Amino acid sequence: MTRSVQILAFDGMEVLDYAGPYEVFNVAGELTDPREFAVSSVGVTASPAGRGGFRVVPDFSLDDAPAADIVIIPGGRGTRVLQHDERVLAWARQRATDAALLLTVCTGALIAGSAGLLAGLEATTHHSAFDELAAASPTTTIVRGRRFVRSSDRIRTSAGVSAGTDLALAIVEELAGPEVRAATEAEMEWMWPDGPTQ
Repeated sequence: MTRSVQILAFDGMEVLDYAGPYEVFNVAGELTDPREFAVSSVGVTASPAGRGGFRVVPDFSLDDAPAADIVIIPGGRGTRVLQHDERVLAWARQRATDAALLLTVCTGALIAGSAGLLAGLEATTHHSAFDELAAASPTTTIVRGRRFVRSSDRIRTSAGVSAGTDLALAIVEELAGPEVRAATEAEMEWMWPDGPTQ
């Protein structure tokens, strides 16, 4: 069974928050037969622009995106606007109900927290946004110093930026096995066990 992975794209998203998990799940899909993962993007707008002008051409809009197995909410400055956008919050709530897994990267946790999805749970976010997450979701226990947190059986949160790639790799291992994770890391040259050489 191919698992569908959707990543939210919006103005002001952090590039690696979006592109890191995209790369992990796409590579893992390409390396498996039958394909384990198929990745698509869901745009808040028709042509969302992330940090530095990075643009995504979304496969779907919030209104026409089908249900997915895994949904990812990246972070970035744009989350501060979206955490007050009821259309986005309603989409996140629906996805948390429909999807097997909802993953947040960095300040994507602010959207999940504002949608009420982290109430009473442990969660993490970018180190600079711990207070913002506490304000958005006062009953959430903020976990500091961890790359990612299993907030519940269906919700996982990660720390800032590159931590989203580590969370995605952990999910690949959980769902597809350690061999697929190892192959994905090797293809991406993500791990350097002996340290990089000059």
